[in-house]
Amino acid sequence: MQISYHGHSVVKIQTNSHTILIDPFINGNGQTDLIASEVSADVILLTHGHNDHVGDTVEIAKRSDALVIAPFELAEYIETQGVKVHAMGLGGAREFEFGTVKFTQAFHSSSYTTEAGQWVYTGMPAGILFTAEGKTIYHAGDTALFGDMKLIGERNNIDVAFLPIGDNFTMGPEDAAYATELIKPKIVVPIHYDTFPPIKQDPNNFKELVTTAEVQVLHAGESVQLPRD
Repeated sequence: MQISYHGHSVVKIQTNSHTILIDPFINGNGQTDLIASEVSADVILLTHGHNDHVGDTVEIAKRSDALVIAPFELAEYIETQGVKVHAMGLGGAREFEFGTVKFTQAFHSSSYTTEAGQWVYTGMPAGILFTAEGKTIYHAGDTALFGDMKLIGERNNIDVAFLPIGDNFTMGPEDAAYATELIKPKIVVPIHYDTFPPIKQDPNNFKELVTTAEVQVLHAGESVQLPRD
């Protein structure tokens, strides 16, 4: 398995048989190395409906015939755009041929703004637990710190956690470092920072605060260095 980071909250997981994208915000993302018209995927996982997370989902899914998996209301909206979807709810898990997906709590908001300027309510925001090939990845989505992260850590053996550190809209470095203690991942990667002025952060400040996991600060296009089995 190869797990790579592509700026903002974009994560790509390459298993032996499938390419999975999480929150593929590419056009308008000055931190990414990807070109939306060249990206393909078998599966797209979405944490919530904000435009900087849904991003280029519809374009990529239509071109690649990808399955989009998202919280219920967001999945329903994406389906109206002519895309294959599978809707899920928080706390629900499902085993697919490419791996197991479970949506967790996240404390944030969730709506999509159309090109016409209309706001579409897209349900509850979520985090994602994805398990395949013996590895478990936790993508927290956009979230505040919350106490039940301890349950997520206790009930899952998390290899890699992607946590927002941008502050203002989500956890900042201090809260994300405390979240790392609760989640207990082997590796933690900071995400959702530097894309816009309100979330400007030095990820090395986060790295200095974390004492319970290996912190890997990745530039766009770089892969997580997984330990050898």
